[in-house]
Amino acid sequence: MPSTLPEGDPAPPDGRLPDAALATLHDRPFGVYLHVPFCSVRCGYCDFNTYTLTELGADGASVSTFADAAVRELRLAGTVLGDAPPVDTVFVGGGTPTMLAADDLVRMLDGVREVFGLAPGAEVTTEANPDSVTPESLHRLAEGGFTRVSVGMQSAVPHVLRVLERTHQPANVARAVAAAKDAGLQTSVDLIYGTPGESVDDWRTSLEAAIALAPDHVSAYALVVEEGTKLATQVRRGQVPAPEDDDEAAKYEVADELLGAAGFEWYEVSNWATTPAARCRHNEGYWADGNWWGIGPGAHSHVGGVRWWNVKHPNAYAGRLASGASPAAGRETLTDEQRYDERVLLGVRLVDGLPLGDLREDGRRAVAGLIADGLLDGPAALRRSVAVLTLRGRLLADTVVMRLLGVR
Repeated sequence: MPSTLPEGDPAPPDGRLPDAALATLHDRPFGVYLHVPFCSVRCGYCDFNTYTLTELGADGASVSTFADAAVRELRLAGTVLGDAPPVDTVFVGGGTPTMLAADDLVRMLDGVREVFGLAPGAEVTTEANPDSVTPESLHRLAEGGFTRVSVGMQSAVPHVLRVLERTHQPANVARAVAAAKDAGLQTSVDLIYGTPGESVDDWRTSLEAAIALAPDHVSAYALVVEEGTKLATQVRRGQVPAPEDDDEAAKYEVADELLGAAGFEWYEVSNWATTPAARCRHNEGYWADGNWWGIGPGAHSHVGGVRWWNVKHPNAYAGRLASGASPAAGRETLTDEQRYDERVLLGVRLVDGLPLGDLREDGRRAVAGLIADGLLDGPAALRRSVAVLTLRGRLLADTVVMRLLGVR
């Protein structure tokens, strides 16, 4: 089942935010995330807030009416934020966003334009299942203002896809990427490594298949067994083995080697791009403490140190908006300590590095030892005063963060 919402304070029924948070809107990038919660099936490893259509019934939320609810929340966002800047990035995720008609995805983007406007050169991305797009739908997205499509490939090996319960045909990934390029869209493919039963050769096959598609961007994530998922139950019962750290580390090294040889450069621990312009700017906004409003059931938002999250169930979400209320279920105001911890946690994962001047004294004292242990790049620290992970450091990023935060 989808993961539970965090605990927090009650959110105001009208969604209003403190003036201090609103004052930051023009100081940093501003993005909009739209969460489409529908999937044809729920994959056994996934704990995202997703629902199959048979789980929802006909009580307020459906594929055909979802765009209406999303536009209502966009208008609420415009009222709450007031004098907000134009949107720099839009990301439609899920779930499977392309279960919606392309016209509905464009209608939601038109809602962003209507309420906030789009900044010149705005990045507009949708995730896509390779089985749920066509050349016609991708051309419609491009015509409507989308600039980028991220295709859920996960693996090119059938037995690995079966364990993940991914139902798409591997050949359809190539068709989807080619059609997206033909429509003039930038392309990204998403991969997962560490699936039970996946060999290093299987992983190499998936990487080589992804590289052969010549996308602009590749994301490669280690499989995490999340509590409450079908995969977690299978692991607990001994039906499938748990992912192993050494195996995932070896596969990460293979990914970095093959992607680097093919002209991709890492810019975040799990992300590679062919050029700086091909990076996912929306995600960079998350990592750089940007502001964003999350639209949709279970979506999270952040403005000026205030974080909030929507009710999870699509019917409850649609019902609140239909009654004129905010769909926010709860929120928290981050402390200075929390914001510092997140700055270190996220900043050190980026190739551009974490400025050493942003570290507290105990963090700066740890840098020399991290360089000596081969976890931080020495020249970057000495010449540019930034903490940049080495390849070994990327494999042990959590350890680096703990030492920079003074946690032993």
